[in-house]
Amino acid sequence: MERIHINNDSLEITMKAEVKVKANISGIIRVVTVGILVLLQISFIVAISFVLRSFSAFFYGFLQVLSIAIIISLVNDHKSPSYKISWICIVLALPVTGHIMYGLWGKEGSKKKIEDRVLAKMKHGTSFLVQDDFIMNEFVNKFKSKARLSKYMINEGFPLFKNNDVIYYSMGKEVFEDIFSSMAAAEKFILINFFIVAEGDLSDRMFEILSQKVEEGVEVKFLYDDFGAMIRTSKSFWSKLKEAGIKTQAFNPIHKYTRKLYMNYRNHQKIIVIDGNIGFTGGINLADEYANLVTRFGVWKDSALKLTGDAVWGLTVTFLQMWEVASSKGYINYDKYRPTLDFPQNDAYCHVISDGPANNPRNPIENIYKQMIQYADKFLYITTPYLVLEDDMKQALITAVKSGIDVRIITPFIPDKKQVKILTNYNYGELLKNGVRIYEYLEGFIHSKSIINEDCAIVGTINMDYRSFYLHYECGIWVSNSKVNEVIKEDFLNTFNVSKEITYDQWKQRPLWLKLYQPVLNLFSTLM
Repeated sequence: MERIHINNDSLEITMKAEVKVKANISGIIRVVTVGILVLLQISFIVAISFVLRSFSAFFYGFLQVLSIAIIISLVNDHKSPSYKISWICIVLALPVTGHIMYGLWGKEGSKKKIEDRVLAKMKHGTSFLVQDDFIMNEFVNKFKSKARLSKYMINEGFPLFKNNDVIYYSMGKEVFEDIFSSMAAAEKFILINFFIVAEGDLSDRMFEILSQKVEEGVEVKFLYDDFGAMIRTSKSFWSKLKEAGIKTQAFNPIHKYTRKLYMNYRNHQKIIVIDGNIGFTGGINLADEYANLVTRFGVWKDSALKLTGDAVWGLTVTFLQMWEVASSKGYINYDKYRPTLDFPQNDAYCHVISDGPANNPRNPIENIYKQMIQYADKFLYITTPYLVLEDDMKQALITAVKSGIDVRIITPFIPDKKQVKILTNYNYGELLKNGVRIYEYLEGFIHSKSIINEDCAIVGTINMDYRSFYLHYECGIWVSNSKVNEVIKEDFLNTFNVSKEITYDQWKQRPLWLKLYQPVLNLFSTLM
């Protein structure tokens, strides 16, 4: 097998060939342990259901009353229609078992208390995000067509920043080269947040840089999602980081909330901040496939943005909010992480946006996406690895097409999750029938999460699915700058050229088993 070579002087990354990624033994043991606990819960639920069924008529009447009560509760809940329908189907289709499952995993309870604590810490961070009224008024006067969406983001706690240098990356290899060089030049602090962390060449190179910076007196905070990191990292990996003086923090340890299936409430954000002056976000994770150093599903295409300027403060605050949420300690001194530079004046306007399940049913990122669709005047292009949409999002896309907008969506031809690919394909139908153009990226797996119209773009961690809009903590950067947007649009056009367009007639020709299976699977789309 060809090994990677990284030139430490030029920070160039070269590719190696590999088919499979390595899973860590300790991580596998943790997954198996949690899996056994979940299976034991399910087995207990099924056993109880059989015992209770022996009580026959009396118990049947009780079940009917309980089912009605649960359905009434769901209908009046603030959750999305798809979520309600999924649980109603489970409760009606699985008497006793479905009721217990709903009591454990579907009903608000201790989860609400946790969300309240999360919101309290989030509010502390939001207090450091103050809108400069001069910038807002200047933007509104210059760009009236974009003013309404910008005002919405400001009212949701995402200030408008100017004076930014924005660089778009169309592939992960490019952004990691810049991340490493920026880290190597850090003087004060480095903040890192990844969903997936895997031991490999990228993590080795990053550790080499971070350990050196700690020796130079630079503070390093490394936040990672426990679910995303546990399979492909060992205890010794994290011990090595701590011994080097790197401060690490796991978000939402998976074993803590097995009873409530809290493995859904993940930190899917990816943020890197250097000295408060430079920031990165996008779809990338700290794993070799994201830079195409190993081959999993062909060419791995991802996108990211680099910010240098005032908007980096938004990324800094977002990181510190999640660090506070993950930590049991008190509040952080946010002012300690202010930028160390003054930036040249320019008109590159940005909003840093974020969201998460603690905000339900107020989901600002979902609403921002809907407004991006509604305000498109000429075209709307989207890339997403997973396309599992609520009815109102589908209708927004269809309405845009019927209003004369060129709406196109790129998804992977080669999936990383087969069941989600089946759901993604199922979502094609209504969209294709009504004129939305859908492409599948042929060269490998596209993990990019971007949306653009003629006025603005968002690049970040947000998939077009229920999980991103309701179950995960996400982030992104909204950009209003013609030069940057042209680069993003050009990447879309180039990607269309290496993708296959799917027609409605082709979609209708899918196998019979798939036509029968997809509607059933779709009932559980919000639970996957």
